[in-house]
This record gives sequence, structure tokens and C-alpha cells, in this order.
Amino acid sequence: MSRMTFINLPVQDLARTVEFFTKLGFSFDETFTDENATCMIISDDSYVMLLVEPFFKGFTNAEIPDPTKSSEVIVGLSAQSREEIDALRGTAVEAGAESLGDPQDDGFMYMWGFRDLDGHQWSFIYMDDSAVPEQ
Repeated sequence: MSRMTFINLPVQDLARTVEFFTKLGFSFDETFTDENATCMIISDDSYVMLLVEPFFKGFTNAEIPDPTKSSEVIVGLSAQSREEIDALRGTAVEAGAESLGDPQDDGFMYMWGFRDLDGHQWSFIYMDDSAVPEQ
């Protein structure tokens, strides 16, 4: 059975966040977009709901942590190649994101990420299945 995935993230400035992720090539479902939230499309079955902080707080009794001081979630997304990862990370940094150091290169797996404008951690991962060590 396939399940849909909805990741919910609080954001401070929805318009600025939409502009940032649009630069990275993401699109949004206007059906689920208003002044409080938008639905960013990752794939046919995966979405990120970007919710302004006051609206996000309506779904939880917990405090919203400062993602620059504590880890709340790492959003990991696949990429088609190492070059795509380098380009996405470069575009993100040019658009105001914070780079997460050097890429991690394990030969068969390549990963590099950034913190978005709200401090959420994103990692793009490319895996070369033909190079995965046999166990």
C-alpha cells in the first residue's frame, strides 16, 4: 500500500518562503494555499505543508523549537545526480540559505544540504545503486 506523505513546517514569512522554494524548482498546489499555508509539491505522493507560525501552533500544544539551535527534522530528498545536488545547494545558498558544510561523498552515496530561510535542514541525496557495496 502506498501512503501519501505530508511534512508540516512552520515558517515566518510565507511569501518569502514560497519565493525561495520556487527558485529551487518546486511548485505549489493553489487549492491548498491561502495567507496561512501552502502545499509544496515534492512528488505525486509527497508534500510539504508550509504553515505560518501562528497557524502551525493551532495543530500542536508543543513549543516550536528554534531550528538553528535544536534539530526538529531533517528533510531528505532524492536527486538524479551529484551535479543536481550541487546545483540545488548552490541555488539555495544564493537565495539566502545556509550551507551545511562540505558534501558527504561515500562513493555510492552523495549528500549535501542547507538550512532554509527558517532554519529547517534539507539534504539532497544521490545514490548510485550499481556502486552499493554488497553485504
